Amino acid sequence: MNRHPRMYMGNLAKSLLMVSLMLCSALAGCIFEDDGDGPAEEVLAVFNFSPNTNIKAGMTVSFDASDSMPNDGSLTYRWNFDVEGSTDIDATGQTATWSFDEAKTYEVMLEVSNGITTAEQTREVTVVPESAEPPTAEITQYADEEDCEDDSISESQRILVWICAYEKSMTDRSITETITINLDASGSTSGDDTSQYIPTDGYAWDLNLNEDKDNDGDSENDDDLVGETVEWNNVRPGEYEIGLTVTNDVGMSDHTTIKVHVSYAGYWKDFEMAGNTSGNTAELDFDALIHYNKDSGNTIARAQLELEYPKEDDDCFNTPGNNCRAELNIFAYNEEDEEASNTTSTDLESRDEGDCDAEQDCVHLSLFGYVFSDSDTAFGEGEWTMTIQNDRVNDFRVDRFVIRLYYK
Repeated sequence: MNRHPRMYMGNLAKSLLMVSLMLCSALAGCIFEDDGDGPAEEVLAVFNFSPNTNIKAGMTVSFDASDSMPNDGSLTYRWNFDVEGSTDIDATGQTATWSFDEAKTYEVMLEVSNGITTAEQTREVTVVPESAEPPTAEITQYADEEDCEDDSISESQRILVWICAYEKSMTDRSITETITINLDASGSTSGDDTSQYIPTDGYAWDLNLNEDKDNDGDSENDDDLVGETVEWNNVRPGEYEIGLTVTNDVGMSDHTTIKVHVSYAGYWKDFEMAGNTSGNTAELDFDALIHYNKDSGNTIARAQLELEYPKEDDDCFNTPGNNCRAELNIFAYNEEDEEASNTTSTDLESRDEGDCDAEQDCVHLSLFGYVFSDSDTAFGEGEWTMTIQNDRVNDFRVDRFVIRLYYK
């Protein structure tokens, strides 16, 4: 036979492929591996259950695996509601119900398969005695008696505090101060005072309700801090919502949240503002981190800028071409250096806002919450720059410059 060996092997492979195709056309479910355009879709087992806390013995619990992937009807579902007790499959289907007769912590496993790939998820389900009672979680509300201008504060539903930086240095023109928030859950109750109690580690404080740190499917039950009374350190100006989960000795729990508002006032006093001696406007920049995020609930209500300075400096002399009448202005720029607002439209005769005396000018610039929002016409959150400008040749003294951030 004169046939070349390589030609013979190639024809043999073609013949085998044709036989395979003919067989698969007659048999349902025949699968070929695709080595073409991309990876196969990932198989992922995910389930939730309801109720997910305070499950008593004998209570019916609903399980739902609809978040498993791919969600295209190709998956099969197998449930084991007590992995340690038995390897048997207790239920099938995307959803299932089950009741647990004994008070203990069970390992529940979901197995999903698309016929080729299998994936599993195991989660703990804590079942408490039928006689158990849930605790009550309570966070103690409090507020500073006064703000940084000695105005009284009335608050009955939140935690509201001020950071008052009264003596800011000109070498520190950024808002960097933080505060410690004292959190108190001593008003919580155990549920049944005669036989139940809340252990020391039964108080879990979640400082970020949008992050699921422990990956248990619940973003509001992380234990960033643990204890009946705790200190939350290094809190920057902003609006926060935090959660408290209280769990008693029999495994029953309760959850509550509270808003925390940290407002700020920074004071720079008695400093010199350089003059425009080189044909360029003299400027002093002050940096402020502004939060406005509706998804996290951290939104500023208002930023208030106040500039007070003498109308004329004592050491200034009016000479031809030299005007001693001061005119300083405030400009506000967002993180992209876009100008949001300024005070140049306030004429010299109208610069008497606030508590100015006859020899002073007071210039105020208010930036309300919508200026920082995420709308197309707003300027956004981030690192803002507040600038004092002097167009005049003379340098001038500034009595004080104040940045206030109102997070309520």
